[in-house]
Amino acid sequence: MMSFKHAAIAFTFLSLPGLPAFADAAPQPVLTLTAAQEVLQAALAKADGEAWPGVVAVTDAGGALVAFARMDDAAVPAGVTLAPGKARTAALFARPTADLEAAINGPRPAVVTAGDFVMMKGGLPQRVDGRIVGAIGVSADTPDHDQAIAEAGVAALTR
Repeated sequence: MMSFKHAAIAFTFLSLPGLPAFADAAPQPVLTLTAAQEVLQAALAKADGEAWPGVVAVTDAGGALVAFARMDDAAVPAGVTLAPGKARTAALFARPTADLEAAINGPRPAVVTAGDFVMMKGGLPQRVDGRIVGAIGVSADTPDHDQAIAEAGVAALTR
């Protein structure tokens, strides 16, 4: 596993007179730019190695874009919108987007009304010490390829 300092940083809380101290609060790990770029590169390497050109996006835990790449000859032009949307959705729902797609297609079609989210396979949350630090979203050529590329990216954070 990457070292904590490499994959995430902790916040320091100041104790001010008259305000409760937060010194005992557990630090929330966050995805650093360096870690996000490593996730991105691992995903791109998988996509390139399999000849599945696409788009890869990495977000922080709040769904804000941290790293992004559109490969040459990306199969789906809409991937520049879909990949960041999948990552944002995975981060904010704290679950794989495939789970949401399955809910829509199965027991809970009302999930589709959730708003401005992309509930298609290929988005995965990323965790450090069990806590969500961000997510990856991929739009290549097929849902299974999207998922495999995203899994390669997630694996880079857990090495």
